[in-house]
Amino acid sequence: MKHHINNHIHTTFSFSPYTPTQAVEAAKKNGLQTAGIMDHDSVGGLREFIQAGKDLNIAVTVGFELRVDFSDTPFAGGRINNPDQDTAVYLAMHGIPHDQIDRAEAFLKPYREKRNARNRAMTKKLDAFVRKAGLEIDFNRDVISLSQWEKGGSVTERHICCALAQKIMDKYPPGPSVVTMLEERFGIKVNGKSLEKLNDPNEQWYRYYLLGVLKSHMVAHFYIDATDELPHYSAFIQLAEEIGAIPAYAYLGDVGDSVTGDKRTQKFEDAYLDELVAFLKKVGFKAITYMPARNTKEQLARLMKLCREHGIFEICGEDINSPFQPFVCDALALPEYGHLITAAWALIGHERSARGEGLFSPAMIEKYPSLEERVKYFADMGKK
Repeated sequence: MKHHINNHIHTTFSFSPYTPTQAVEAAKKNGLQTAGIMDHDSVGGLREFIQAGKDLNIAVTVGFELRVDFSDTPFAGGRINNPDQDTAVYLAMHGIPHDQIDRAEAFLKPYREKRNARNRAMTKKLDAFVRKAGLEIDFNRDVISLSQWEKGGSVTERHICCALAQKIMDKYPPGPSVVTMLEERFGIKVNGKSLEKLNDPNEQWYRYYLLGVLKSHMVAHFYIDATDELPHYSAFIQLAEEIGAIPAYAYLGDVGDSVTGDKRTQKFEDAYLDELVAFLKKVGFKAITYMPARNTKEQLARLMKLCREHGIFEICGEDINSPFQPFVCDALALPEYGHLITAAWALIGHERSARGEGLFSPAMIEKYPSLEERVKYFADMGKK
């Protein structure tokens, strides 16, 4: 069906059960027409993803996700779109021309190295906290081994939580004993679907459901604020301009019930969204990316209206990093989200075009001043 697209699939190069090839295979199996890779701080899986798309005859688009510094903006000091830290903001680099992957890697590598220094410190902090439950966790032995670090992958808080999940499962038999331990040792009250899954010792994806609970409740116990690993947002925009990619803000919106079970009810940028979108346009962001299944229709209607008013390109994709998450977003079958299908094809056309002739190049803006016209032009190119 025409609405089967996803521009935000994580792989083992950040955190995911899928290698880049397996991610494309899963996309194809689930009936997606297009698939997009989006790893944290890493472009290490992009070439494999591109080749898998060719081998399996499915259109693909490539990018990466990165946290940046917003400390000198009007929004400093608050939670913007990051559940763990004030003033640090998630951004997405979409539509990287395939001959510019090495340029993106040169930019990202030093930030990955700085992040890993913080990862080591966070793992040490977590180790001190979980020893009361008779657990030990070591970065080299338990955490980095879960990653593709040596191949240019990143290590994230999810890797740390995953390592802890495995330690818990090794010591406490999966099932009610784990639920009891979480409450008695860590004060975590498991509810809803997570409780059902963790009480079932035969649950196929037990470790991932446990990881979701730990991500939601335990990160606060070991998280250390990122500092020098965060580039200024303007450096992110500059890189995009230099390599012909599309810099996008990742909209989160106030969270109620978390679809993936790894986010708590929390307020984010909705209270000042009008001012934020105007600021993003002013400083050079070209797009906003969002996930229709994670927000209410009211939230998305407001966001889409602001994007239209400011001439901001809209991109969507459902954040895939667990084996039980669906690749298909049924919301995209609704007519109000049809433009997001076109946008996915436009990203593919943008990547296929010659460098300097992309969706936001001066030449194309002069030829097609209307964003809607340009998107249609590049979508047609992508479909060819």
